[in-house]
Amino acid sequence: MDRTLALARRGEALASPNPMVGAIVVSDGQVVGEGFHIYDKLKHAEIIALESAGDRARGATLYVNLEPCVHQGRTGPCTNAIIAAGIHRVVAAIPDPNPKVSGQGFEKLRAAGIQVDVGLREKEAMRLNEAFARWITATRPFVTLKTAMTIDGAIAWPPAQSSPKRNWITSPASRKEVQRLRHASDAVLTGIGTILADDPLLTDRTGLPRRRPLLRVVLDSLLRLPPDSKLAKSARCDVLVFTSRSTLDYRISPLRKMGIEVVRTRKKGDTLDWATLLKKLAERDIQSVLIEAGTRVNSSAIVVRAVDKLVAFINKRKAGPGGRPWATRKAARRMKNLRDVQTRRIGPDEYCTGYFRDVYGNR
Repeated sequence: MDRTLALARRGEALASPNPMVGAIVVSDGQVVGEGFHIYDKLKHAEIIALESAGDRARGATLYVNLEPCVHQGRTGPCTNAIIAAGIHRVVAAIPDPNPKVSGQGFEKLRAAGIQVDVGLREKEAMRLNEAFARWITATRPFVTLKTAMTIDGAIAWPPAQSSPKRNWITSPASRKEVQRLRHASDAVLTGIGTILADDPLLTDRTGLPRRRPLLRVVLDSLLRLPPDSKLAKSARCDVLVFTSRSTLDYRISPLRKMGIEVVRTRKKGDTLDWATLLKKLAERDIQSVLIEAGTRVNSSAIVVRAVDKLVAFINKRKAGPGGRPWATRKAARRMKNLRDVQTRRIGPDEYCTGYFRDVYGNR
């Protein structure tokens, strides 16, 4: 199953909006076939593994990290192929999180006389496809909020301490991990305040292949995005700006000419409505969103419960008075609701993760 999960991860940024799935066929203790799913190549992992095993699949065991499909989609049901191949036993990590499908694949296999065992490496398999689970069950993306901060919670040094050599809060090792997080996401989201203050590119610079460009999303109620910003100048139909309905058309036209998509959405209070914009992203088959923003966007996302997962890179130095806080006190108090908190070291920094909710409903 560990090998199956490793195969599935090879579909990162290549399988979405489908789940990441790996499959292995084992006969007499030997791997005789394996495969993983890539969206553009259509075939599911189970089919690729069965085809590579050929006649050796008869009487063998199939390991897969997700319940085989039982419905007709872009391809036929995997359960039919598994039965036809003569598989004797199926070992799966988790059921399909889609409530309309979950368990039906296992039922069909058992009805055909195939032994089915479920639950091996369950937690790892759930985490691997947590974005797909959120998207398929709630029709909204899985949202991860990433922040890099000092030990006293600042995301920027006080003006008196800021210098070209000290602008970064965390280490090169942590920044490399941030690129990995971007690569694993369908979209990265920030606020106009971050664009104006830092002029970031927000691109995936891992060099690894992607099926779709990383969508760069900006929340910009008043449409202040500078046409000469790095993000605007690098737009290749991969920049989406959400703005308020009251934004004047003359501000939209120059950005659209640069290949930037501008979408009007409603406001809720003094911020854009998170529920609406996440729904709009889900409609574009965006399963996962990585927030890389400042105090205001971080806080509003946490307060309205838009965030599923928090990722924090923490430098052991203090910023002291004048440092820009990563979130307001109201939002930071929600940290007590985090569960499954884990901490490890990346270079000199602490790397902390935690979940605000369980997208699998505590199964």
